[in-house]
Amino acid sequence: MTAVELQDRFGSWGHLCESSGVPSAIWTGSISFGLVSVPVRVVSATKSQDVRFNQLEEGSNARIRYRKVSEASGEEVPNERIQKGYEVAPGQYVVVTDDEIRSLAPKSSRMIEIEDFVDLADIDPLFFEQPYYLAPDPTALKPYKLLVDAMTELQKVAIGRLVMRSKESLVAIRPLDGVLCLETMRYADEVLPRAGLVDDDQATAEPSERELAMARQLVEALSASFEPDRYHDQYREQLRGLIDRKAAGEEIVAEPAVEEPSKVVDLMAALEASLARAETGEPAAAPAAKPARKRAGRSRKSA
Repeated sequence: MTAVELQDRFGSWGHLCESSGVPSAIWTGSISFGLVSVPVRVVSATKSQDVRFNQLEEGSNARIRYRKVSEASGEEVPNERIQKGYEVAPGQYVVVTDDEIRSLAPKSSRMIEIEDFVDLADIDPLFFEQPYYLAPDPTALKPYKLLVDAMTELQKVAIGRLVMRSKESLVAIRPLDGVLCLETMRYADEVLPRAGLVDDDQATAEPSERELAMARQLVEALSASFEPDRYHDQYREQLRGLIDRKAAGEEIVAEPAVEEPSKVVDLMAALEASLARAETGEPAAAPAAKPARKRAGRSRKSA
């Protein structure tokens, strides 16, 4: 099936899905491995719930707009006079035209060609970037289900490349509850090295056997099955509640934030109190703070 045929098929289907409440397709094409081709469409797997604000002028509530202003003249610059530049040194730029960028853009393709099948455990979560769902073409459910079942049985993840919105991305495709989930991935040079973050030469940072045993007990006591619905964005819920109350005309008086004094907590006492709280389900008493050392020096005042 050609890319044009796929576009014609999924284009009309995308409008139908959007009107029926199903997420509309971001990209349409096929998964290819060997001589097998599975028509799919990419739809969003997540939705941001962040509370976003607009900037308003005090008094009039008029929207604040931004202008593109020249740093040299202070005057607004129209879009047709704006060009792209890469800073190679402080104040020195290499100008790149849109035509030059377009000439290097990856060739548009309606195919995700699988390069490898790997174990999910071999992929560090740091490499995962953005999840999407791969929905099947209703006329090609059998090859879609065949791929899902085979990958589920073998516990494999497919690694391939996807060109979407003029950008080529490395992607991982894995089965998830009978559906294929596509994750765009970071390349190896985009993940920063971890070497040097922890100083292993500090002997004082090495935990004792007793502390390690207590920490293991605490982790085991707090272990549970992952249930996403148990966790809520409390700040977002409180912020939306504040907005609703103010929209209803309620006057809100903000309480001043009180900064708690910092304490030097004994690690062993903290572990014991935390373990007692986890085992009994009751709030444990706060661990005693270590007394602060007195600074060496004369106790008498100078003359």
